Amino acid sequence: MAVTPLVDLSTRKLWRALGRPIDPAGEHAWLRAPTSTSAVVRDGWLAAEAAVHGGTVDETTSGAGLLASLDLLDGPGFRARDVAPQVRDFYEHTSAWGVEVWSGWSPWAWPGGELISRFFGKRVEQLALPMRPLDVAQGMDSRVSVIRDAAGRQVAAGWLRTLRATGDYVFSGCYSARRLPGAARASVHVAFPLESGNLQVFLRPEVLPDGSFRLVSPSGRFGADGAYVVADDGGRTHAARVPVHESFHLYVDDRGVLRTDHVLRLWGATAMRLHYKLEPAR
Repeated sequence: MAVTPLVDLSTRKLWRALGRPIDPAGEHAWLRAPTSTSAVVRDGWLAAEAAVHGGTVDETTSGAGLLASLDLLDGPGFRARDVAPQVRDFYEHTSAWGVEVWSGWSPWAWPGGELISRFFGKRVEQLALPMRPLDVAQGMDSRVSVIRDAAGRQVAAGWLRTLRATGDYVFSGCYSARRLPGAARASVHVAFPLESGNLQVFLRPEVLPDGSFRLVSPSGRFGADGAYVVADDGGRTHAARVPVHESFHLYVDDRGVLRTDHVLRLWGATAMRLHYKLEPAR
């Protein structure tokens, strides 16, 4: 057996040992999400995910968004109408926006990030976090593929980001609004397909007094907002909460430019910061 398939299999065995058995077709339907049938992820999962909903992948809609409407997140403590118009437009018409990104790693986390990027992210073309500012110096291309059900309604969207210099995939995620068990309102759900599994993040939406928008994946119990790894192995599916916590703050600066500060933490320590400049595509 080649080394890399053995590593991937061992990783699934590890998550099986750390996780708990789940039934994504029943009790744990909130954790059902796309997976990849091959080691290299790219966009190969889109058609299979559309088939689950009896629908199609729409690559033709101009100005497609990650969410059909930000109103899907409305509920106690959150009203989409209070969010700044530019922020709302970005989520509802993502493909009409250009994205520039800068990255910075904390010194303690950089070696681990470099190891994951070299031996995992770049190889499978998924979660290939930029390690150096020059990695994204020529920019990142963004594509939104809408997943529609049999009635033509948007049920999710694939957001695919590639390096402009090489065409290599950096992120390939499935975005939707999803309500957790017992929750009063929906969270933003992002699933990153992996071979025979995925990484999922449930992000709690918040609107601040100035109209800026925050998404937070905090620590907490199983079944609450946060990050999860799901792995299929030996005919069983297992899931585990992981101590990865993210926050996104989308705001309009004093020059009218939409920006995002993205912080990734392991346990309580900041591992990485990303800053995005978002502008309407020309």
